[in-house]
Amino acid sequence: MKKRLFSMFMVSLMAGAMMIGCGDKTTDGKDAKTEVASDGQTYKVGIIQYVDDASLNQIVDSLEKQLDVLAEEKGVTFEYEDYYCNGQADSTTINQMVSELINDEVDILVPIATPTAMICQSATEDNQIPVVFAAVSDPEGAGLVASNDAPGSNVTGTSDALNTEAVLDLMIEQDRDLSKVGLLYDKSQDASAAPIAAAKEYLDAKGIDYVEKTGTTNDEVMLAADALIAADVEAVFTPTDNTIMTAELGIYEKFIEAGIPHYCGADSFALNGAYLGYGVNYATLGTETANMVAEILVDGKDPATLPVKVLDNGTATVNTDTAEALGLDYEKLRDLCDGFVEIQTAEEFE
Repeated sequence: MKKRLFSMFMVSLMAGAMMIGCGDKTTDGKDAKTEVASDGQTYKVGIIQYVDDASLNQIVDSLEKQLDVLAEEKGVTFEYEDYYCNGQADSTTINQMVSELINDEVDILVPIATPTAMICQSATEDNQIPVVFAAVSDPEGAGLVASNDAPGSNVTGTSDALNTEAVLDLMIEQDRDLSKVGLLYDKSQDASAAPIAAAKEYLDAKGIDYVEKTGTTNDEVMLAADALIAADVEAVFTPTDNTIMTAELGIYEKFIEAGIPHYCGADSFALNGAYLGYGVNYATLGTETANMVAEILVDGKDPATLPVKVLDNGTATVNTDTAEALGLDYEKLRDLCDGFVEIQTAEEFE
């Protein structure tokens, strides 16, 4: 897939020059969608991914596939290959990428995850380019919209809001003698603030102790996981936190060796080795995000009045490899979920 490479720029005096790329995603044999529909409009869609992880990669793949489907249905062209960027969790890089996309006169910005959405919101305050975010857990709390029902500006999108109580209900059903829980998250991730607060309230009400450990880099997350193990926690909870998601492949074996199940806010955690992920189907979220893009660009809907789409999150995904290693019987959890999926450890969804 053809992607642009941004020019060199200085990240800091100490860091020196840094290359910023709008991607380098592989094409899987697909040709770039650059042919203009014979009698239809062409729209430039800027996609800004926060970081590489299984959840966000799945969103982007699904988003692009649905844009292709909608383009054929509606007789238009959505150009996105030349306008895809991955900021690799660096805010300076993401800001530069968004500026470049605006200079390229994209018709819409599609930021994936809360940090990129907030940067896009700030960058479009004056020009009012439509923004359709994907996978923002708390759009209202992040200040992206006035309300989910009536966003009120140029920003709307899809939300993967987590039902924290439902995840913790599964944790307690699995181990009714649970007495100490680890809370593992990145304190700089806005998506984690509300569910961690909800988890503390829930555990306090149940009389269950908890230990908090945080990390903002892979190395810090590894140390945080070690600290939770040393604290003798009996289970660990992580919300839809992209920092922990990125590190999951490096920590899941630690928890298995310690006999600690990891309960998380997305199926991609389970894919990468956690015991259980609970939440939205990110392929569906990507599809719904593409639908909203088309509603705004083709159907003429106003993002200010187009409600945020909050996806149903009643599906649990259990890693059967991890369950076997931990000696856990997960069958008793099925009746507590709207959907139940079994999965094995892998880096990416097929």
